[in-house]
Amino acid sequence: MADAALRLTTLAEELLGAPLPVRIRAWDGSESGPPGTPVLVIRHRRALRRLLWKPGELGLARAWVAGEIDVDGDLYAALDLLAGLIWERDDPAELKKARLPLLDPKLRAAARGLLDIGGLLPPPPPPAEEIRRRRGPIHTKRRDQQAISHHYDVGNDFYELVLGPSMVYSCAYWAEDSTLETAQRDKLDLVCRKLDLKEGMRLLDVGCGWGSMAIHAAREYGARVTGVTLSREQAAYARKRIAEEGLTDRIEIRVQDYRDVKDGPYDAISSIGMAEHVGSVRYREYADDLFALLKPGGRLLNHQIGRRPERDESAYEIDAFIDAYVFPDGELSPVGRTVELLEEAGFEARDVEMLREHYALTLREWVANLEARWAEAVRLTSPGRARIWRLYMAASALAFEKNRIGVNQVLAVKTPESGASGLPRRARDWR
Repeated sequence: MADAALRLTTLAEELLGAPLPVRIRAWDGSESGPPGTPVLVIRHRRALRRLLWKPGELGLARAWVAGEIDVDGDLYAALDLLAGLIWERDDPAELKKARLPLLDPKLRAAARGLLDIGGLLPPPPPPAEEIRRRRGPIHTKRRDQQAISHHYDVGNDFYELVLGPSMVYSCAYWAEDSTLETAQRDKLDLVCRKLDLKEGMRLLDVGCGWGSMAIHAAREYGARVTGVTLSREQAAYARKRIAEEGLTDRIEIRVQDYRDVKDGPYDAISSIGMAEHVGSVRYREYADDLFALLKPGGRLLNHQIGRRPERDESAYEIDAFIDAYVFPDGELSPVGRTVELLEEAGFEARDVEMLREHYALTLREWVANLEARWAEAVRLTSPGRARIWRLYMAASALAFEKNRIGVNQVLAVKTPESGASGLPRRARDWR
């Protein structure tokens, strides 16, 4: 088909009601759109059929993962330009209408245009990396186990490549002269200081990952740590690291749901990048369980990604791409709701620190690690999995930079009846 790019550009601009901010290069070699901008490469007309059968983000995600669309040029710039045109439009009603193309004449015409260019064939099967249809209630123990396995059990070697030697999968804490490794060390140390860890104290690390927090708390502060994770690959890796550090007498790593931990009380609890998996239907249970596991006066440090509040909270939906390919069943809540639920469970919230710019820097470092060793990443996982991670991390970096999402450390205390919180009068004296 001659000049497919021009036809696609015209169709997109009619649909969006605005000039397309990126250039398009189609499978026939044709190009159209503003020069000097990132190029959206459509390698195969199959990508159009995906959009016909799954209009919106999921259709685009499937085409990206399958390698049918790509970006030639600065990925961050391309995502920023496209986000401003599509995902950040002011009228939520228009966005919802875009998911119902048969109900809108303009969108019906666009569908006919895609059909003419892409051809009518059966829907392409989803890429192998997409999580299959899930059944049953959300956030049961079994379903959470499956979701965690989908995200984390993709190979420790792959995570080493992306995260670097620290193996910390949460935002680092950046100073002006930090490297990724020193910034991750500083974040772990900040958590330990906020928890006021001392020699011999019992620490529960919920969602312990590859053991970095447990190792730091035991080695640097003399804590006795229990770490729990649902990922068997994470647990095996963490136990190996702990043995190499000579800390097996201070750290126990369990493959266990946090809801099954019954050996409290603990002096302190850290939950770093785990509560995003809990879900709104279980969050109060999560808060209640952690409250019950702490001794009176014990501290919780909850480090969690949050989103901006919706005007109508009932309109919140899990991101289709993230749900299908990255964090199945993951949910984000506004930080105010997180604090509210922790306090409903009995905690006293003593400090909230916002770190969103820190996460943007961290994600850009992870993307750079992935891109620098792209061939190895593909070999360790699959081309589709590597593409998922590149898109998800780059888009997330922009989301943090644009204040669409944030990350927050909430320090909460199980304050005893006496009212003595054990914290200093002046906030953040742990610095």
